[in-house]
Amino acid sequence: MKEIASECLTKVRAEKPLIHHLTNWVTIYDCANIVKVFGASPVMAHAREEVAEMAGIASALVLNIGTLTSDFVQSMIIAAKSANKKGIPVVLDVCGAGATRFRDEKCFEILNQAKVSIIKGNSSEIARIAGESVSTKGVDASDVKRDLQEIARDLAAKKDCTVVITGKEDIVADEKRVVMVKNGHEMMANIVGTGCMAASVIGTFVAVEKDYVGASVAGLVCYEVAAELAAAKAAGPGSFKEMLFDAVFNLDAETVEKMMKIEEGLR
Repeated sequence: MKEIASECLTKVRAEKPLIHHLTNWVTIYDCANIVKVFGASPVMAHAREEVAEMAGIASALVLNIGTLTSDFVQSMIIAAKSANKKGIPVVLDVCGAGATRFRDEKCFEILNQAKVSIIKGNSSEIARIAGESVSTKGVDASDVKRDLQEIARDLAAKKDCTVVITGKEDIVADEKRVVMVKNGHEMMANIVGTGCMAASVIGTFVAVEKDYVGASVAGLVCYEVAAELAAAKAAGPGSFKEMLFDAVFNLDAETVEKMMKIEEGLR
């Protein structure tokens, strides 16, 4: 696991995978840019008339319900089914799950009608998808009483997928494995879109690595190491965001291996 972050970073830059997005309109520009500076190719196609075809030529599909509508979700399902036929990974960011009944219903609709490879969200979003009685404050996490590692593993087993819970410490789990990612910086919480970008980064890395736990860990480590580097130079949220893209673009394997902080296994 220690070597996979730098290996995946090298693969992304060499293979330049196409990452198809149906994502949050608030952060779509940032999601496209973070994929691009990592060395991959983003495409933001959402029309029902073309999503199946676009997913068919992509290396991964990223879905984000941050600014959902019923029509948008139908496009997501069409795209996901096309991705399933091709055998490419589907990442679902359950942005805002637990905030409204509509969001919950649409998340479950996607999960019931298509195979999702990676479910990503903050603690309360994932807890809600796992069936816990919690609420989300808009798109910000609220308190979850049950152990998050246990929630992640149980949901992964139930849906036969990888689960990513982002936060101060990220949790990446499947039915048998749990990895904690402890990189990142508190400045990330001061700009809109860092969570959405994380989903796009995960999509970029699972496009080149079939071990979805390892690839998700790799993407988060690289993204969050870059955030640490950017925060060290930034004067505030505005310059941090600009420097984050630069830090990702200039990131090298040696720096990733030196700065990565992960912990394998259950607490």
